[in-house]
Amino acid sequence: MKNIWKHIINITFAAVLVCVLTAAFFLGSSSRKGIRCKGVTITVTDSATNQFITPQEIRRFLEEEYKGYIGEPIDSIDLTQIEKILDSKSAILKSQAFTTKDSLLNIIVTQRKPVVRFQKGQGGFYADAEGHLFPLQNTYASHVLIVDGKIPLKLEYGYTGKLENDYEKKWLKDMVTMVNHIEASRTWKDKIVQITVGEDSELTLIPREGKEKFLFGQPDDLKGKFERMEIYYKSVRKDKGEDHYSFVDVRFEGQLVCR
Repeated sequence: MKNIWKHIINITFAAVLVCVLTAAFFLGSSSRKGIRCKGVTITVTDSATNQFITPQEIRRFLEEEYKGYIGEPIDSIDLTQIEKILDSKSAILKSQAFTTKDSLLNIIVTQRKPVVRFQKGQGGFYADAEGHLFPLQNTYASHVLIVDGKIPLKLEYGYTGKLENDYEKKWLKDMVTMVNHIEASRTWKDKIVQITVGEDSELTLIPREGKEKFLFGQPDDLKGKFERMEIYYKSVRKDKGEDHYSFVDVRFEGQLVCR
């Protein structure tokens, strides 16, 4: 009998709780119906390290592509659509939009983090660690590894973050893999500052110090080629001295050719 009464009490308590929560939900909803949006707060979480997107630009995106929010009922604002608009911008990694009880629309944006800058003439574009492309900015430049020369990517694609050509996709993927390899290495991260693309997409690596240029070939066999570069620094350069050679060829397995 005691268990039956305990069971009845639990069921009654659960039913009352559901009623209270339901009433609170409808009361909360009804209390928000008359509330109108009085402004927007925009936060760019990583603005101290990157400045590809500003709050002013985000406001402009909303003004141009969203129906309006200031003065509108707070519950009528389509937060999903706002996030969709912002996430479509190539320099934005992720956005969050939500409203608060102080009648404000809140937007939090995280930018993409570049690992390499592809420089082509007066233009160019960045790529992040996943190979997503986004454009350079006139007012800000990120200090990352630079790739220049005969870059086999169509410049206009850099503004959409997409590539259509299979060869371009593979080349970009291989280059980003190579850049990530350099970035993850204590030895090479600060030593290699530029990669020049020559004929047939052959790569030449340029170090921060010294006149040597490393003939690297295609962005493949990364482990073997960087091991040969390390042998050069630890043995050949140490023996011959700085600036003795102008070119170091590490393209072929088992060969280290200096001239």
